[in-house]
Amino acid sequence: MLTLVVPVTRERVVGRRGLWSLTRPLALVVALALLSAGAWLARAPLLRGAAELWIVSDPVEAADVVVILGGGVETRPFAAADYYRSGLVKGVLLSNVSPNRVEALGIAPSHVELNRSVLLKLGVPATAIEVFGAGLSNTYEEAVALRVWAERTHPRAVIVPSEIFSSRRVRWIVRHALADTATEAYVPALDSPEYNRRTWWKHEQGVIAFQNEIIKYAYYRFKYRATVRSD
Repeated sequence: MLTLVVPVTRERVVGRRGLWSLTRPLALVVALALLSAGAWLARAPLLRGAAELWIVSDPVEAADVVVILGGGVETRPFAAADYYRSGLVKGVLLSNVSPNRVEALGIAPSHVELNRSVLLKLGVPATAIEVFGAGLSNTYEEAVALRVWAERTHPRAVIVPSEIFSSRRVRWIVRHALADTATEAYVPALDSPEYNRRTWWKHEQGVIAFQNEIIKYAYYRFKYRATVRSD
């Protein structure tokens, strides 16, 4: 029996290597495309799960007052009015936010005026609205001012509503400020009019808010972890 032996020539080896060098990039592209397609198809539950892990929200219980911090004019005063009308709180505290340049000129209403107007329109009497602090420019300063108010008035509990992605930072800084007082703080998370926890990644505002709050939360935990109660 004759056995045919095909010599392995340099040209044949080079040809095989050349074929692999051509197909390897194609295989990588196909693999990446499949991974991307899988991630795209699974994006909704993954992104929704990420939001659920991040968001913290306390059950709303009866308290002395509801506190409206700076920002969130389209959500916080509306929630505060609901809490007041339902009898959960006896009053509303408004953060005395530092005016911007336009507000300082009297061209636009201040943050306090806007919140007060919304509350009055929604049935909260002027006698139930109180302002705390002066020239407050961030949540840290608001937490310190809230502590000063709590030390003077001794409330049992306060409600501090915040939007879904800022709720973690707000709850930490407020509870940190009130830690050695007799005042409890409940921080319910509110959906924004522009986005909610189930579809936040479909809206530019939601993506920006989520990424900004991750950075701000880390910053607050690092900078203010030992300073709030000593102010």
